[in-house]
Amino acid sequence: MGLKDIFHLARVPSILMLGLVYVLYVLIGGVVFWKLEGDLGQKDISLLLLSKQKVLSTYTCLDQDGLEKVAQVVQDSSKAGLSLKANSTTDGFWKFTSSAVFAATVVTTIGYGNMSPSSTAGQIFCVFFALFGIPLNMVVLNRVGKYMLVMERNISNYLEGKTGRRTCTRFFVHLVSYLSGALLFLFVPMIVFQLHEGWTYSQAIYYCFITLSTIGFGDLVADNNPDQVYPEWYSVLMASWIFFGLAWLALVINHSIDMLERLNMHLKQWWGGHEQEEQSGGVGSDNPDSHVEEQEEVNRPPSKQ
Repeated sequence: MGLKDIFHLARVPSILMLGLVYVLYVLIGGVVFWKLEGDLGQKDISLLLLSKQKVLSTYTCLDQDGLEKVAQVVQDSSKAGLSLKANSTTDGFWKFTSSAVFAATVVTTIGYGNMSPSSTAGQIFCVFFALFGIPLNMVVLNRVGKYMLVMERNISNYLEGKTGRRTCTRFFVHLVSYLSGALLFLFVPMIVFQLHEGWTYSQAIYYCFITLSTIGFGDLVADNNPDQVYPEWYSVLMASWIFFGLAWLALVINHSIDMLERLNMHLKQWWGGHEQEEQSGGVGSDNPDSHVEEQEEVNRPPSKQ
C-alpha cells in the first residue's frame, strides 16, 4: 500500500477540514467572550478596587492584613455553607439531601465546586466513587436515552402508518420531542429556580443549560444559599431533574451529531464525487466511514413493532 492509499484511507483532507472548523469555532468563541466580558471584567476590577479603598478608609482600624483575614473568613464561610447574616447554617451543607445531590454531580461530572470533601477519607472515597460511578452513569444514561429514542421512533412509525408521509411525520415528531423536552427540562425548571433562588430568568435558563450539559461552572448553584430555607422536596426534585435532563440533552446532542455527520457526508460527496464513484466499484469496503456507519446501524436500538 502506497502513501497515497494510506492518506486516502485516513481521509486526511476531511480530518484537516474538520480540525480547522473546530479550531476556528473555538477561536471565534474566544473572541466573542473577550469582547463581551473583557471590558466588563476590567470595570468589575476597578469597582472592587474602589470598594476596597472605601472599606479601608471607613474602617480605619482595619489594615491590609486584617482585610485579607476577613476575606478568608468570608471565603471559608461560603464554602462551609455558613450564613454571615444569621451566623448559623440551616441544616449544614453535608446533610443527606445535599450530599446525595453532591454524589450526583460527581458521577455526572458536573462538579460545581461549591462543595468538596475536605477529609482524607472523603477525598479517597470520592476518587473510587467517581471511578466506578462515572462509567455506570454513562451506561444508565445511554440506556435511558435509547429508550427515549425507541419511544420516539415508535410514535413516528405509528404516525407514518396513519398518514403515509415519512419525512413530514419524522420532522413533526422530532420537533414535538425537542419542544416538549425543552419545556420540561429547561423552561419549567427555569420558573422553579426563579421562584426559589431569586434569580432572573436569564440566570435560571443559563444555570439549567450549564448544569444539564455538565459544564458546571459553579457561579450559580441551586439549593446552595444558606440564607434561604428550601422545602424538603426541593433536593429530590433537583436530583431527578438532573438525571432525566441529562438523558434528554444527551439525546438532543446525539441528534445534532447525527446531523453534522450527515452534513459532513454530503460535503465529502460534493468534494470528491469522482472518488466516490471509484470506491463504489470495489474500494468502498475499505472506507472507514462506511464501517462506522455500518457499526452505528448495528448498534441502533430496534423499534418495537
